[in-house]
Amino acid sequence: MAKLLYQGHGSLRLTSNSGTVVYIDPYIGDGYDKPADLILVTHQHHDHNQIDLPIHADGCVVIQNMDALRGGEYRKFTVKDINIEATEAYNKNHHKEECVGYLVSVDGLLIYFAGDTAQTKQMETLADRQIDYAFLPIDGIFTMNVKAAVECAKLIQAKHTVPIHMKPGKLFDLKKAESFVTDGAMVVEPGKEVELC
Repeated sequence: MAKLLYQGHGSLRLTSNSGTVVYIDPYIGDGYDKPADLILVTHQHHDHNQIDLPIHADGCVVIQNMDALRGGEYRKFTVKDINIEATEAYNKNHHKEECVGYLVSVDGLLIYFAGDTAQTKQMETLADRQIDYAFLPIDGIFTMNVKAAVECAKLIQAKHTVPIHMKPGKLFDLKKAESFVTDGAMVVEPGKEVELC
């Protein structure tokens, strides 16, 4: 069973049932001790791209936004038992050509890491993908606010939707996380590792 550790802000660590370790937007929090087999970076802001923070396993693959979006094409990758598909991500603070999100398939689950974004055109198609977990930013400063994220969650229709990226410079904001109210909403606090099912 895959496990996911929320490290805080926009940083997460995913571990597959076979032990493949994936870091998404490494920047802050604890839990960088497991050697990385794969690192995913959504864009080049300093609070998302600290690729040297995790220990790198032999053969570690780093996929950054410039690898995932090339010539206007959102690319697909396979690393060990992980399938990755880049998605649209953009808002007034993040240019469409410089940012991505990721759809990650692992252990029979589909997980959506939206990146720093607002509602995108592509989100209108994601309900058909039957996403198990979606991670959406809600800070309302550099990304969309809670109300907009709830609207995105309604479009995406993931089984579980987890708010992240809540307050610049902070790991977490419980009050803001609890204000994210929608079907399937799930609050995960930093340092907590959850089994994905």
